[in-house]
Amino acid sequence: MTPHFEDARLLPIRDRVLAGERLSFDDGVTLYRSTDILGVGWLANAVRERVNGNITYFNVNRHINPTDVCTASCRLCAFGKKARDPRGYTMSLDQVWEVAGHGYSEAVSEFHIVGGLHPELTLDWYCEMLRGLKQRYPQVHLKAFTMVEIAYLAKRAKLPIREVLIRLRDAGMDSQPGGGAEIFSERVRRIICDHKIDGSEWLEVARISHQLGIKTNCTMLYGHIEGPEDRVDHLVRLRDVQDETNGFQTFIPLAFHPANTALAHLPKTTGYDDLRNIAVSRLMLDNIPHIKAYWVMMTEAMAQISQRFGSDDLDGTIVEEKIYHDAGATTSQGLRRADLLRLIREAGREPMERDTLYRPVERTENAFTILV
Repeated sequence: MTPHFEDARLLPIRDRVLAGERLSFDDGVTLYRSTDILGVGWLANAVRERVNGNITYFNVNRHINPTDVCTASCRLCAFGKKARDPRGYTMSLDQVWEVAGHGYSEAVSEFHIVGGLHPELTLDWYCEMLRGLKQRYPQVHLKAFTMVEIAYLAKRAKLPIREVLIRLRDAGMDSQPGGGAEIFSERVRRIICDHKIDGSEWLEVARISHQLGIKTNCTMLYGHIEGPEDRVDHLVRLRDVQDETNGFQTFIPLAFHPANTALAHLPKTTGYDDLRNIAVSRLMLDNIPHIKAYWVMMTEAMAQISQRFGSDDLDGTIVEEKIYHDAGATTSQGLRRADLLRLIREAGREPMERDTLYRPVERTENAFTILV
């Protein structure tokens, strides 16, 4: 049953959504400006169920952050430290391999690996790290390195982006996370992350990855100084690349945590805004199959509610997350598999454990089997 929409501006959008038509830039701005969050959520849920039915995905993963030393000085970041900062850390290769084995007794299916832009760690070092992980944990998928990290390694090694990606892929990198995209608007990036590659460069690295058969995720950081138009521009540019490459697996809206950053004077996002970003992204990104509610940033409760606002993925167990906890996140650093199952089932959804490529996983005790 179609609900009553309080905002009449949503009616033509409703008709296009139900007809399976692509929404325009102006439609996206209208969705962001509408106060009818239930109407927007209903439309997003309709698309979510059309694409993914009643399933909510999760995986058993762990995060590995090899270093927080970073040459960039992004105002949005509470994680990165300068090389001479005594609070900074850099793991040795042996430490990375050891840390990877820590965690719950359940066998993980994914290592999520990101870190700072270290001024001394080389491309060869990272390749050796990947090879060592593959040798020790051959069954685990290595999702590693943001587009920003790839571009930085290419610059330091004086190699083309494509060559760097090929070397990392051949060393064991199976896919890439989608971090570092922030907001593509150059006006905004000049203020919050002027030390990073620009939006066009981020998209170009993603495009080359996809051309090489490397699947990636994509993200958007919201809740800082951007406006609705900036958010929609970001989504449309991702959608355009996806039309070309079909390489993005999942989109993750990331709520900005201002604590311990140079933008600490800004307020935290509200639950209203978190749900709206999930919903609008589901409606605008008609060619990206999955929308993830990253519980670390949203809180477990909001990620659970988002399963009725367009999201079909809760991320995973994680075990130990550093980047957003350094920025003041108060969520747990890890959830048990049973916790994720409970969150999903209480939302009325059917949980499905997946690997990184969204293939179903069948689990027994401390092992798993990918159902191809």
